[in-house]
Amino acid sequence: VQLQASGGGLVQAGGSLRLSCLASGRTLSTSTLGWFRQAPGKEREFVAAATRSGGITYYADSVKGRFTISRDNAKNTVYLQMNSLKPEDTAAYYCAAKRSFKLESRRAYEYDYWGQGTQVTVSS
Repeated sequence: VQLQASGGGLVQAGGSLRLSCLASGRTLSTSTLGWFRQAPGKEREFVAAATRSGGITYYADSVKGRFTISRDNAKNTVYLQMNSLKPEDTAAYYCAAKRSFKLESRRAYEYDYWGQGTQVTVSS
């Protein structure tokens, strides 16, 4: 499975961005797609994830109510709509996929495939 993330950029605080992650290869083998982020000098942290059906979604507390994850399985794409962005949201954002199903997977080591990062910078 290959993952290609896009949509990052520079935005002012309070603004919005939508990230996309296109999956290719054996995508039917994946149960969950998620987003993580990593700021300089910090560990990679969980942002949001959605199961294959899209019926189960979950978020980090820091983004709940501001970010929305969604999947379009026909396009093999997962989206992260980010609203009300804050300077502390500045980070490289990574999409990830895992094979095995678990109700919630919030740890990076649980994911089997990773895309390259897309940079999000929020200015104050």
